[in-house]
Amino acid sequence: MPEITAAWTPTQAEFDAFAAVSGDDNPIHVDPDFSARTAFGRTVSHGMLIYAKLWGLVMAARPETRQLRQEMMFPAPCFAGEPVTLRVAGDWPGRIEMTARRAADGAELFVGAAEVA
Repeated sequence: MPEITAAWTPTQAEFDAFAAVSGDDNPIHVDPDFSARTAFGRTVSHGMLIYAKLWGLVMAARPETRQLRQEMMFPAPCFAGEPVTLRVAGDWPGRIEMTARRAADGAELFVGAAEVA
């Protein structure tokens, strides 16, 4: 399967909607006043929201894909309003690698892989 890439600029509305659907309403994701007082200085994306965006690329390209196993890390925060480059590459079936990088500085926001069938 060829590499799949997409641009995404996360929004606070997406953070809020993901919190409502997932039940993860940690204030670091949904409360700008609280988040302003943290080391991040503003709200940050749920890691699983980033994964959902990446998995959406997989589903758009190969809707029959089944995930057998996954691994992921979130090395840097993902902020609303900052463009992100999403990338999925690998073998279907087999192992696919997934990354999300901040477009401005290339910081890795998500690094992961999945075994797929």
